[in-house]
Amino acid sequence: MTAPSEPTETTETADAATRASYDTVATTYEQLLRAELDARPLERALLAAFAELVRGPESGPVADLGCGPGRITAHLADLGVNAYGIDLSPGMVAVARERHPHLRFEEGTMAALRHRDGELGGAVAWYSTVHMEPGLLPGVYAEIHRVLAPGGRLLLAYKAGERVRHLDHAYGHPLSLDVYWVPPGEVEGLLRAAGFTVEATMTRHPDAGDGPRAGDQGFVLTRKPLAVAGAEAGSLPKSGA
Repeated sequence: MTAPSEPTETTETADAATRASYDTVATTYEQLLRAELDARPLERALLAAFAELVRGPESGPVADLGCGPGRITAHLADLGVNAYGIDLSPGMVAVARERHPHLRFEEGTMAALRHRDGELGGAVAWYSTVHMEPGLLPGVYAEIHRVLAPGGRLLLAYKAGERVRHLDHAYGHPLSLDVYWVPPGEVEGLLRAAGFTVEATMTRHPDAGDGPRAGDQGFVLTRKPLAVAGAEAGSLPKSGA
């Protein structure tokens, strides 16, 4: 069994900036985005399909990675998923626990998840990688792959494109965050390199609700392949045996 990963100096530095910014905006962020899904039928359809694939008595728990104030966690729970949330920001976790006291929320980082190999039946990363430099994504995707059970799914929402935007003010507060748009082909290639099978992709163009600088929104549904019996032990039969 692989031990949980340890955060690197690079990821710790990136996490510190993101944590501080989201601690600052946690309460306002929850209020502003509380009902956002109500006007997002395509996103609700993706989450409903994901829920159908990961729920069931034989499935492991589903982690909402970078859950923020818990709105996606709660939405999945309403769809019958055994979901809980993990977030880097203590402020966000506190708001999530207050807003959804019947659900579980924990502090943590996607770069070093405190889970055993194959522990999770599914994971959602709903725009929670957008503040990570693209060079950090391979390690994050590999870590998510590690904690998913064979056959488990990952649903990823991200900013689709190729640019970086710095935010020094958002949600009514001063902060310091970089937002990264990553080309869909690059995202899919990194997920495949981490061991995932890409099952479905979607790009949604911006609408009036996104704002003038939102850009395209990307979505990928992936699956961790089922283990091949004997492959890890090197016991597959040789050709001609």
